[in-house]
Amino acid sequence: MNRETQAVGLDIGTSKVRCIIGEPSDGGVMNIIGVGQADSRGLRRGIVTTTDAVAESIKKAVETAERMSGVEIQIATVNLSCEHLQGENKSGVVAVAGVGREITTEDVERAVQSASAMQLPAGWKIVDRLPQEFIIDGQDGIVEPIGMHGARLESRVHILTSPSAGGQNMVKAIHRAGLEIENMMLEPLAAANSTLSDDDKEYGCALVNIGAEITSLMIFGRGAVQHTTVFPFGGMHFTKDIAVGLRVSIPEAERIKHHYGCVAGFLFKGEERQEIIEITPVGRQETRQLSKEILCDIMQPRAVELLQHVAHEVFGSGNQISSGVVLTGGGSLNRGMVEIAEQVFDAPTR
Repeated sequence: MNRETQAVGLDIGTSKVRCIIGEPSDGGVMNIIGVGQADSRGLRRGIVTTTDAVAESIKKAVETAERMSGVEIQIATVNLSCEHLQGENKSGVVAVAGVGREITTEDVERAVQSASAMQLPAGWKIVDRLPQEFIIDGQDGIVEPIGMHGARLESRVHILTSPSAGGQNMVKAIHRAGLEIENMMLEPLAAANSTLSDDDKEYGCALVNIGAEITSLMIFGRGAVQHTTVFPFGGMHFTKDIAVGLRVSIPEAERIKHHYGCVAGFLFKGEERQEIIEITPVGRQETRQLSKEILCDIMQPRAVELLQHVAHEVFGSGNQISSGVVLTGGGSLNRGMVEIAEQVFDAPTR
């Protein structure tokens, strides 16, 4: 790099690959000096299907960010997401062996490792261990046990697992693009760190990250992750519904969705529902017209269906979401998603 940079982030999604470059600035705030974006190729529901295609998409996004910033990058922090990410709550117990029964970092690590001793399916691995709380001699709710005294240390940990091949193939594609990996971060956790406050995590909230082909749900409570699920659907379902319903191509359906899409008909004001949209049917040169109301009639049932799937998982988990629901990801940008989610979840949504 020809000048100091604080961070390089690489977001590899099913529809887009994005690269962002930041450098330190006064006041401890990161100054964004480069952004690059490219259409994603070779990915399906977060899984690499063609390594070379993924590598080429990464190169395009990185080169755009480099041109904007004037910085050549060799290393980046990369997101990790896939359809088969699973979360499970486990517990483990160890005896405190230190002098004076004072709990050390090693004791905490042993307790977390004890909770992580689980049987995994062939080809699966643990991708992260997220401590929820520690219990010392029966006293629960402890967040930071190091330095405390006790004879028995119990850990409660949220274990995240996924197929090992998925991560290995992604690493291979990144290396083929000429980049080294500084750190790999789970996409739901990255979304949580950028959108949730400490109060959200403490009092309980559901983070719903709607991507192009997968949607992740991460429920927080008592300051830690309590539940994780990934669904095999996303914003592309809206696009396909529009393409089939209006007999247009996928690119044309994407354009219509981004410019005119609305999933809540009650948001239309005055004559807006009768406003005319020009569309080009597939295989034809001439355009035809339809109203915004018809487009909404196509999109709204799908929005309700997708959010009901997520809400069913939230209610079934038994967790309280006093701070409500937070929507992130490109699929959440459709007009009316927040309002529909408030009705489906019966909770504050933003």
